[in-house]
Formats: sequence, structure tokens, C-alpha cells
Amino acid sequence: MGVAQEQSVRLWSGRSRGQNPSSTHMNKQSKENLILAVQKEGRLTEETLSFLWKAGLKFENYKNKLFITCRNFPLTILFVRINDIPDYITSQTADLGITGQNLLCEKRPIVSKLLNLRYGFCSLVIAVPKDSQIKKLQDLKNKKIATSYPESLINFLSKKRIKADIKIINGSVEIAPSIGLSDAVADLVSSGSTLASHDLKVLTKIYDSESVLISGKNISKRKMKSLLLKQLLGRFKSVLSAENYKCIYLELPENRYRKLKKIIPGIKIESAVSIGKNRLFISAVIKEDFIWNSLDKLKAIGSGSIYLQPLEKIINI
Repeated sequence: MGVAQEQSVRLWSGRSRGQNPSSTHMNKQSKENLILAVQKEGRLTEETLSFLWKAGLKFENYKNKLFITCRNFPLTILFVRINDIPDYITSQTADLGITGQNLLCEKRPIVSKLLNLRYGFCSLVIAVPKDSQIKKLQDLKNKKIATSYPESLINFLSKKRIKADIKIINGSVEIAPSIGLSDAVADLVSSGSTLASHDLKVLTKIYDSESVLISGKNISKRKMKSLLLKQLLGRFKSVLSAENYKCIYLELPENRYRKLKKIIPGIKIESAVSIGKNRLFISAVIKEDFIWNSLDKLKAIGSGSIYLQPLEKIINI
């Protein structure tokens, strides 16, 4: 079985040019801020920035910057390579990080996972060429598998009692079978289009992944940082809560209100407004899945058109 090559970790991509976020480039005030490390360029970047904006954080364009400071919250955002984010946390260069669950599975850093952020969904899979003679897991025995996730793959194969030759590749893993470097690959997939474009098919899934918020183990021991973290988590949780709910608006006959309460438990009379002709206009906030499962019942009690509106945040007080 292949042995993973040891690589030195550069905690800041610009350190050799004197660009260290923990040096004089960040003033005293920004050092007192919470420091959040995020991916500078890549799969999670745009969704991460969108999530931060939804949480009400205001900051300037990050392009070509090593870090930025929010205008309305004591938070400094570092832009770094995603593979380095766990190391920023363990070295205490950053207090928090947004990264993929896959990196936690692969690197097993000593960090705390605070929240699943519900974006950046993908899976680590083993894939083989469409015309491959490898049809089941046991067929991988003594075969060559190319991957950028050797620890995850080795751990998975060990549990299945399969010995294979692991080829460590950083980059376009999908091309390995076509150039004769491997018989299979283990790589992250989201839509599966990249695998299909290289004539590969999924043999099995190793694990699912999504974006997560992580912190150092000792952040709770720092009183000010712990207080700021609590406030920031409140913002993040309000965004996550809103994603599961929608505001629903509908009309129905007044004499069907009791039946509506059976369909949507907890709805209150205060949410109903009489609009004449013995009809009510109802507004309520309910889970989106519940809405779709209740459409036939709402139609059966005489509801007219139903309107749904997304929520930006839900703040529990």
C-alpha cells in the first residue's frame, strides 16, 4: 500500500513575501476581533461569502486581499488555501474556519466542529472507468487507486479488508485511469459531471461532506472571544433556520378555518384577516417540506392560490 508523502504546511501563502496576517499587517484592533479563515478561491468561496452576507456581515470586496475586516461586527476574515484552514485553527492564527467536512475526515485536526452550514454538498467516492472489469469492492484488491485523500481511502479500505496500491495525486485525479496511472480513483464529486466527462462511474461512496464551521478547542477559555462567538453563532443559526421555512399566504372560506388548524397545527387566529365575502386571508411561517406535503389537503378545504416567500433570517429571542 502506498505511503502518503509528508509535506510541510505553509500557514500563510504569502509568508515568504512578508505577508503574515498575524504580523503588523493587522492592527491591534483587528487582533482583538474574531478571526475567521475561509477559502480564497475555489468551490466554497462564493457560497461562503453569500452565507456571511446573509448573516448581516458587511465587508468590502475581498479580491486580491489577504484579509478584510467587517464594518458592523468585530470579525476579520482571512482568505487562504482551503487545505490550510485546519492548520490555521490549530496554530491559533485564526479562531474560526469554514471548510469542508472532507478535510476534517482526511486531516483529523484537533478542532471543534460548531455548525453544519448546509452548502457545499459533495461526496468522496471511488470511481472506475465505465468499461472497467472492476464491478464490486473486492475487485479493487491489489489494484492501483489514485486520490488526493489517501487517509480517508486507506481507512475505508482497511475496514473493508481490501489491500490496494494508493497513488497520491494533487490535482486532476480523474485523468489517472486514462493515462494508465491507476485502475480507479477516489475523489470528491458533487454533480458527477466531471466523472462522466472522463468516462468514469461511481463504484461506491466513502462519505458525504458539506461546509462546516470549526474553532479551536480553547476558544471558550478566552472570555471576549467566547462572547463574540456566541453572537456570531446566533447570526449563523438564524440564517440556517430560515432556510428550512417559508412564509405562506393563502385565502380560504371562513368556515374552513378549523379544518386549516388541523392541517397546519399551531396557526393562530391573529394570522387571519377577513377580506370580505366570508373569506379569510392567512399568513404563517411553516417548514417548506410541510407545505408541499399539505397542498392536496389545502386544496380540498377550498384554498385559493397559495403564495410562498423565502425568509432571510429567523431570530429566536
